[in-house]
Amino acid sequence: MMRCDDYRWQSEEVVTLCLQTLAEITVTHQPPITRKHPESLSTSVPRRIPPVGTTMAVRLLFVLVLLGHLEVSVTKLVPRLSFPLGSPGRSITMFSSPDVQNTTMLSLSDDNNTLLVGARDSVLSLDVSRTGVMEMKSKLDWSPSSKQLDDCSMKGKNKADCHNFIRVLNSLNDTHVYACGTHAFSPLCTYIDLEKIHQTAELNGKSHDGRGRCPYDPYQKNTAIAVAGELYTGTVADYRGNRPVISRYLSQGNHADLKLDDTMGWLDEPTFVSSEFIPSEDKVYVFFSEVGREYEFLDKIVVSRVAQVCTSDIGGQRTLQRRWTTFAKAQVLCKNRNQLPYNVILDIVSLPPPEGASEDEMLFYGIFGSQWFTGQSAVCTFQLGDIKTVFAGNYKVLNRDTLRWGSKVQDKMASPGQCGLHNASDTTLRFVKDNFLADQAIPPASHGLTMVSPDRYTNIAAQRVRGASGKHYDVLFLLTESGFLHKTVLLETGPRIIEEIQVFKNPQSVKNILLSDTKGVVFVGFSEGVAQVPVSDCSFYSSCAECVLARDPFCGWDRSQMGCVAVSPDRDDLGQDVDEGNVMGVCTGPKSRSGLDKSTAAAQLVLVSLNKAVTLQCQGASRLSTLDWHLPSGRSHDDYLWLPGGGLQFLATPDAVGNYTCYSDENGHRQTVVVYSVKLKSSLTPRGFNPALSQGLPLTTSPRRPPLRRPTEARPTTKGGALTSGPMGTTAIHIGAGSTESGDEQEVQQKNRNLTTLKQPQLIEGDSSPNVGQLPLANEKTYYRELVTVSVLLSLTLCALILTALYAVRPRARGLQICPSVEPGSASQERTPLSGDPPPSVLCKQNGQPQDKSLAVSNGALRSSNGHLPNTPYE
Repeated sequence: MMRCDDYRWQSEEVVTLCLQTLAEITVTHQPPITRKHPESLSTSVPRRIPPVGTTMAVRLLFVLVLLGHLEVSVTKLVPRLSFPLGSPGRSITMFSSPDVQNTTMLSLSDDNNTLLVGARDSVLSLDVSRTGVMEMKSKLDWSPSSKQLDDCSMKGKNKADCHNFIRVLNSLNDTHVYACGTHAFSPLCTYIDLEKIHQTAELNGKSHDGRGRCPYDPYQKNTAIAVAGELYTGTVADYRGNRPVISRYLSQGNHADLKLDDTMGWLDEPTFVSSEFIPSEDKVYVFFSEVGREYEFLDKIVVSRVAQVCTSDIGGQRTLQRRWTTFAKAQVLCKNRNQLPYNVILDIVSLPPPEGASEDEMLFYGIFGSQWFTGQSAVCTFQLGDIKTVFAGNYKVLNRDTLRWGSKVQDKMASPGQCGLHNASDTTLRFVKDNFLADQAIPPASHGLTMVSPDRYTNIAAQRVRGASGKHYDVLFLLTESGFLHKTVLLETGPRIIEEIQVFKNPQSVKNILLSDTKGVVFVGFSEGVAQVPVSDCSFYSSCAECVLARDPFCGWDRSQMGCVAVSPDRDDLGQDVDEGNVMGVCTGPKSRSGLDKSTAAAQLVLVSLNKAVTLQCQGASRLSTLDWHLPSGRSHDDYLWLPGGGLQFLATPDAVGNYTCYSDENGHRQTVVVYSVKLKSSLTPRGFNPALSQGLPLTTSPRRPPLRRPTEARPTTKGGALTSGPMGTTAIHIGAGSTESGDEQEVQQKNRNLTTLKQPQLIEGDSSPNVGQLPLANEKTYYRELVTVSVLLSLTLCALILTALYAVRPRARGLQICPSVEPGSASQERTPLSGDPPPSVLCKQNGQPQDKSLAVSNGALRSSNGHLPNTPYE
């Protein structure tokens, strides 16, 4: 169970409710079994175990209490500009090779011309003397032998994990670098001679045992830093990873190699993150996260820590021989008031104090995650002065019999963590041995979170930049799991993400990030290689307004050259406003016009078909800008469907033609983005239609059209422009200077799928005009096939009617015969009486009339089936 009186990172209300809930439940924990103190088993106090149902009820109740006091105050920070991988606005230099993988460590030489890269089975030397160029100068092979790989695999390890992953790469001096690798789960270390690194493809010196300096498992985190030729490390010292140690190796002079005492409680399942050396303090700070045993709860609670050791420590004479006498640790607290803390530290970096300021103003920027909530991260800032104050205060008391912490004020026999205790008495050393956990936690410098992001950050780099006005700004470079580098400036009003740059597409493990102030680049080491990202590219901003609205402390507007240039100490006449971004205050005068004013530019001609849906797209100046439209006279906002991304969709009717102007507003600055001139195509105008309608004149009557509704959500901004074809034949023209991102296209198309009242909307291509800008339109849908089909069917029907009429007239044509000319006494005349039929001359017409009607119908072939004449009554 938890101890409410020690649960200090919650509010008083939570503690009060916790005490009320747990008042009737008493749980006494049995100390854990340790190899160091087996005698503690006999002195353990029997514990009373509550029923399972009671335990679960308390657990659920406490979780509900915590969730009830969690205030959701995360303000979503949106990057102003986004540059996908390969965008011309941000160039990234990539180094990759088929035989180079897992670039886990990065180290830059003192002259900033050579980048050492620790990769799998090799150490690389890259030439980075020229900006935008990374060329491999040499590659040192350091791979395990086939037998070592087989032995590692026989131990049950994955063969892919048995390679040599470089985990330590530190410069000891101007000539040598110290490197350590996992080497098939048998850590090895070696010296690399920088003068001979380009002369051979193999290591110069012999390898030696790396236990305690490098982890066995490539997935275990570690930290290492070199100070005056000595190596300070935080890692695990055994094959199973159960012996965490903070050690010093390569000791010089009267120094001896030191490590932590194996006594239980010094470190508890730590995950090492980073280490920093403070010269004025003569101390090395090690940052890590571990299980917080001072909080007795049903589940393990992870806390963030900072530990310190003095570089002058040589260990005790009798007590704590070859052990640290100056080791102390304290909790690092990243939280807001009345909120759950971000308790897992992920990465941290130091930033020296401003010039002339006290060293106590040295800052530490850290990334923290949450044990309870995943998917987001926070950034907290800590001051060196606060860390020193906590370490100089009271310490908790560890009861060695019960292994419980107490926070009562004790008589201090010494100050734990104080340098120079190696000559102290055994009593003093035993006191610092049992009292190494500071009683108070280190609070954030701003008494709250510096920033919270919905993206999960993994690595951080920090730089202090001098603006054009001489004011300094802290800029953070934060790398997300999805592969975007966020450049963030910290202002008095809050953090602002200036831009995000995509470094890689596929999610992969990022091992290191290194910032070079002098070169102005950020090196990112990931699984596939190394990326070099410039800290800024001021030439991307083509106008004074864009340069000022960026609020980038690296960039300022040069009024003489009419361009956005990098800020330098010798230029104090550059236009810049990082704090406010006031365009009118900077961009004044004819030489500083904001630009991007397209109110007088040629309109984009859009010819449409009557009663077809039209989609007009508009690209905002940035993700932080809002869009607005100026509509033709007589039209209201309810006549349009406002699309996500700032577009408009409407039905092409005679009263909808005219000019449409899209405006972008950001921080009080308004600019025209694009102008459309929508007209009806004359070839498809219905008969009797007044041509004056194409000029936007009002109508007395208008054809009925399906009602269009305006969505209730706010009109978001758009990010790009291109010619796309949406669902239902909708053709969307995206106007703008940027490129259209696939995410926006899918969002617009998804919105168009909900248009159930519009049928076959499209734009029609029209005649080009030399004075009017026109875009090529997508192919519209025609009815050519339907017309051909109907024509063929009509022709077949007419043919069938004609044939039916001819067949009906055929019997009458047989009865009307022309009398042949028969000579008297001819053979035909003689044969006539033999057939029983009247002679042909009797049936022939004379002057068109039959001579004898009775004879004309006497032929038996003309009688009906009843033996009578057709159409005559019978009795």
